[in-house]
Amino acid sequence: MKLFKGILLLSLMSFSLSAQVDSVWQQKPEISIFGFTDVFYVYDLNEPQGRERQPFLFNHNRHNEFNLNLGLVKLALAHTKYRANFALQTGTYANDNYAAEPGLLKNIFEANIGISLNKKNNLWLDAGVLPSHIGFESAISMDNMTLTRSLLAENSPYFLTGAKLTFTPKQKWEFAGLMVNGWQRIQRLEGNSLPAFGTQVNFSPTEKTTLNWSTFIGTDDPDAIRRMRYFSNLYGQFQLTEKLGFVAGLDIGTQQRSKGSTATDFWLSPVFIGQYALNNTWKTAIRAEYYQDETGIMIPTDTANGFQTTGLSVTLDYSPAPNLVCRLEGRWLKSKDKIFETKTDPTHHNLIIAASMAIQFSETFRK
Repeated sequence: MKLFKGILLLSLMSFSLSAQVDSVWQQKPEISIFGFTDVFYVYDLNEPQGRERQPFLFNHNRHNEFNLNLGLVKLALAHTKYRANFALQTGTYANDNYAAEPGLLKNIFEANIGISLNKKNNLWLDAGVLPSHIGFESAISMDNMTLTRSLLAENSPYFLTGAKLTFTPKQKWEFAGLMVNGWQRIQRLEGNSLPAFGTQVNFSPTEKTTLNWSTFIGTDDPDAIRRMRYFSNLYGQFQLTEKLGFVAGLDIGTQQRSKGSTATDFWLSPVFIGQYALNNTWKTAIRAEYYQDETGIMIPTDTANGFQTTGLSVTLDYSPAPNLVCRLEGRWLKSKDKIFETKTDPTHHNLIIAASMAIQFSETFRK
């Protein structure tokens, strides 16, 4: 009789636990919609002949022309145990940065599904077209301190396609491992059978400080000429006061000179960006940066010293509403070699004036 009661009690407990688990999965998810539009005008004082100013830039990269940098609409689904995102895009950013993708894949900004793998919901597996785990700058300009993106950001992945396992053991720590199709690719490079891998460690000791280390190991070549690439991105974000904040970052990468070779080439890029809020509607930011790629791994120039470029920029923001910002930026680049196009001969210097109006909206629905 006692044995029967014990079995009955255990059965009831199992049924209750199963019902609780089922009830969680049966909960209705939240559905949200997000939209973003960024229109811009840039005047390049070098007055290059082409419409596209620089081959190593992928945002706000037109001369003397009003255009759409990025317009996107995103649907997001959020649930305790699963999530999903799907976003379509258009604009010069999509045309330039997704040039290697065929057909309609150029219009996919994000498309992924995630599922919780444990009861605490601090272990997640996401798969699909994902935002890159590398860097602190987004393709959505309103998320960044400056209007244009840094050389560091423009020449590292904005997106990756594959699977990402994320573990958040405590509120301050986050760890992630990735297996992806390659260096900023949706479709795998034809002839390349080797997947790429990435890691991320994110530490936020306070709400005002974030430290991040991200890596990438893989190749951007077909198997026949495979050169392995090893890449590391470090950055720290600090909000010193209510008005003053800054971010500092460093990219370092190496790549085999040829398949099977022990000789490697490397590139590096440090950047510093500081932002100061003048009042509730006005902000200003300054950026100092450097990019060294002597052998043209990321930015080929076909010149004696490769790409060795220093940059300074100043941005002024006017934001009369939280979802709207008007921006004006001056950006100066100086390279060791004459790599910047003009009306006649190339030059060491490049100066632009850029302006942008960007707006976003979001709305959340629960059934």
